[in-house]
Amino acid sequence: MMRGNMKGFLNTWAGFSADLNLVIQLAMGGCLIMGALLAQAKHYTAHAICQTTIVILNLALIATIMGPVFEQQVVPGMPAHMGKLHYSIAALHGALGFATELLGLYILLVAGTNVLPQRWRFSRWKLLMRVELILWWAVIILGAVTYYVWYAGRSLH
Repeated sequence: MMRGNMKGFLNTWAGFSADLNLVIQLAMGGCLIMGALLAQAKHYTAHAICQTTIVILNLALIATIMGPVFEQQVVPGMPAHMGKLHYSIAALHGALGFATELLGLYILLVAGTNVLPQRWRFSRWKLLMRVELILWWAVIILGAVTYYVWYAGRSLH
């Protein structure tokens, strides 16, 4: 039941790229959980491939979809509109998402390469990866809330 200028495939005011990004982000969250289960089952190579793929795919989505939208729709309203839910939730999602992606990239560099000096490397693998998974899911939930506030909530009025 499409109305007015709705253009995405999820029947909201979002465009196709926002709808696609939401679906991909939810699928990636599921894949991250599967990757954690692979590590628990001691399938470390499959775990590494799974988690690395998700972090790199997310970086591409940040660069092509989320980053430009954040710059166009959120940044112009800062800080004047930070008291409004639209801006504050999007800003929180963006900041936490950026930090979580950076942590994921850091984990990849430490786990999969030798480019970082020893003093920058960590040894508490399970703890840091569990924190990353929790943060990632917090970002996914904030992203879904952001999507709802920006695109779906309007369609319900």
